[in-house]
Amino acid sequence: MANNFFIQYTQVFIFLVLGVLFIAITLFISRLIRPHAPTPEKLSPYECGEVPIGSPWIRFNIRFYIIALIFLIFDVEILLLYPWAVVFKRIGAVAFIEMFLFVFILIVGFVYVWREGYLEWVKPRRE
Repeated sequence: MANNFFIQYTQVFIFLVLGVLFIAITLFISRLIRPHAPTPEKLSPYECGEVPIGSPWIRFNIRFYIIALIFLIFDVEILLLYPWAVVFKRIGAVAFIEMFLFVFILIVGFVYVWREGYLEWVKPRRE
């Protein structure tokens, strides 16, 4: 049984290794052949010929990233629900229960995020 498992997933493993190897080789070659001659002019931001005032590097509030991650999670949920909704009549009750559990887990996650105050822009301090 275990031998059959490894035979079935050998192609997947080889494909995964070749994909990672291709990406690593591509990044390595691009690092070798890229031009690299930083000058102060190249490192300064372009502002219509004006001399920049202050640093272009600004800090963003972590709330932007949290909201973006929550959006991505629910966006991917919709991507997974759409094909299921298209073939709903053909897949039967088992798939309905499966998708209900999927949505239930996401709702539990959403309620947790909401109750912990991660959706609030100004999070109250707990004492």
